[in-house]
Amino acid sequence: MELALLQSQINPHFLYNTLDTIIWLVETGKNEQAVEMVTSLSNFFRSSLSQGRDIITLGEEEIHVRSYLEIQQFRYQDILDYEIQMDEEIYGYIIPKLTLQPLVENALYHGIKNKRGKGKILITGKKQGDKIIFQVIDNGKGMTEEELNSLRKKMAGTDTGDEAKGFGVSNVNQRIKYYYGGEYGVFFESKENEGTNATIIIAAKNIQLLS
Repeated sequence: MELALLQSQINPHFLYNTLDTIIWLVETGKNEQAVEMVTSLSNFFRSSLSQGRDIITLGEEEIHVRSYLEIQQFRYQDILDYEIQMDEEIYGYIIPKLTLQPLVENALYHGIKNKRGKGKILITGKKQGDKIIFQVIDNGKGMTEEELNSLRKKMAGTDTGDEAKGFGVSNVNQRIKYYYGGEYGVFFESKENEGTNATIIIAAKNIQLLS
């Protein structure tokens, strides 16, 4: 149910804005870019649906995040750069669907869009022992100590004020703990006017566990 809520929160708003951008590209004669954006949108929703599975491979999750960023870079090309650095060895491991995208969306809308000039989102993923560690790093607006503490309380479920704010990342944190255990989850570090680093830690479970 929580996954369905997260999907319903993200998809309609994102879809409408993307379709508006595609219409604008076609109307201005940028047909090649429109085709590229439609392809990215198709890849995004194909990986979102993932044949009804709630657990997908990291290779599929990477495609989902890359498609999302390709689309957003069309819309925010003046302010957004991004880079994805994931070790290929982790692609066969599994992860709850929609783990990385809400963190990337958070970095874009609360970090990059709120700073002056162009910003960058870096996504990394690697295996360390029996864990897989991701980082979503942005050099955006960052958070004050008060804002960071408030976000951490929302992540822990001890702050229910303004429930819409931080819903996506809190949901990710809760689902990771549900699937993997209390020691895993999402952990934030941030400095005002410098940026934010979201670290996601999951257990390294391989593709055979899908069956």
